[in-house]
Amino acid sequence: MGSVRARAAAGATLVVALALIAAGTALLLVLRGSLLDQVDLQAQLAAREVAAQIATGTAYDKLDLPDGDEHPVVVVAEDGRVLAAGDDVRAVDGKPVAGAGKQVGTAPGPSDDDDDDDDVSGPKPGEVDDDERYQDGTATVDGKVADYRFALVEVEDTGGAKATVRAGAALAPQQDAVGTVRDAMLIGLPLLLLVVAGVTWLVTRRALRPVEGIRGEMAAITASTDLSRRVPVPSSKDEIGRLARTTNETLAALETSVERQRRFVADASHELRSPIASLRTQLEVGVAHPELLDVPGAVEDTVRLQRLAADLLLLARLDAGERPADARIDLAALVREEGSQRITDRIPVRVGELASAEVAGSRSQLGRVLGNLLDNAQRHAEASVRVAVVREGAWVVLRVDDDGPGVPEAERERIFERFVRLDDARARDDGGAGLGLAIARDVAVRHGGSLAVREGSVFELRLPVAGG
Repeated sequence: MGSVRARAAAGATLVVALALIAAGTALLLVLRGSLLDQVDLQAQLAAREVAAQIATGTAYDKLDLPDGDEHPVVVVAEDGRVLAAGDDVRAVDGKPVAGAGKQVGTAPGPSDDDDDDDDVSGPKPGEVDDDERYQDGTATVDGKVADYRFALVEVEDTGGAKATVRAGAALAPQQDAVGTVRDAMLIGLPLLLLVVAGVTWLVTRRALRPVEGIRGEMAAITASTDLSRRVPVPSSKDEIGRLARTTNETLAALETSVERQRRFVADASHELRSPIASLRTQLEVGVAHPELLDVPGAVEDTVRLQRLAADLLLLARLDAGERPADARIDLAALVREEGSQRITDRIPVRVGELASAEVAGSRSQLGRVLGNLLDNAQRHAEASVRVAVVREGAWVVLRVDDDGPGVPEAERERIFERFVRLDDARARDDGGAGLGLAIARDVAVRHGGSLAVREGSVFELRLPVAGG
């Protein structure tokens, strides 16, 4: 049962088998009950026809009884004596019928005590009881024993003698009909189940054929590590088609992620190579000629290398899905704190409106975003760097702008890619690796906000108000 087709075929066959068994059982019960009602009616009519003759005064030896083969009839007195019996009826329920076909004795007449018993239940003299009883039994007719359904009707003759007319109807036709239907079902059920199993197998096989194609292509992609390949998409609009399209979307996202990681590793290696090579050169020169060692330059390269390593580590943590802390941070206070530490910047930072509003997140990461935005503004500004915090509904907006040449509109998204530095006037670099803005946007997104360039050189960080 390791195959989906086998499980589907087995499950469908089992369900159909249970349904057919239940339906077949119900059909047999209904059929048996209907046929039994017909047999009861036949026996009742035969019994009442004989009872009516008795009630109208016909002598027992003159009764017109049905043929014994169709409806065996026995008339029995209250004391058990057989008053009359049909032709060829030799026994009922294994008890011999003496004197069958003729009057055996005279039914006792009413006693004197019966004159005052008018209120006794049962048929009155010359009447037939309205109720009848039914019994299953056997009768021996012309030497053959068969099953019958007997109707028992009580009657009083004109002389007041009570008798019971017991008339039967053969059960063989009813039993044969039920048996025929049962046998047909027993033969047809396995054949129908085989058809259901076969059809389910074929339909499932056809339905799962695209899945096998998807699986085969995924296996080939895994073996070749070629993420540019895509699984075949069936033309149908069903679940399998959606599965194929989702798989291709996943492969595309995975390809993009892997390519991004490759570029990241390549760019990181390139960026790390320069400061490491410069630092090594200075140290080797210092070893050979101590008087020529450029200590400030070595320190600068070491600081640059340390910053780059810290940026790469933060990006790795962000890519790994690290969730920011859930602390409450006042952006206005964060701006004042950052501004107090930048008194030695090339251009003083001017602080505008500082609306007090708290956001939820990591203080260190949001501080890194603010620092990166101010570093970018310092790098490209000519004489002015401004920062402000304003409240706009459920958002807190941090704006950092400078009076530099601005970012061309076509490049306003590209500058947030990793290791990207523009080639125009804003690309003057004092050692940056092109990671600051990429880190700032990643942190903003993971805090539920956004970072974008609005007007030339205005960088706008939007974050949701804590608890808003």
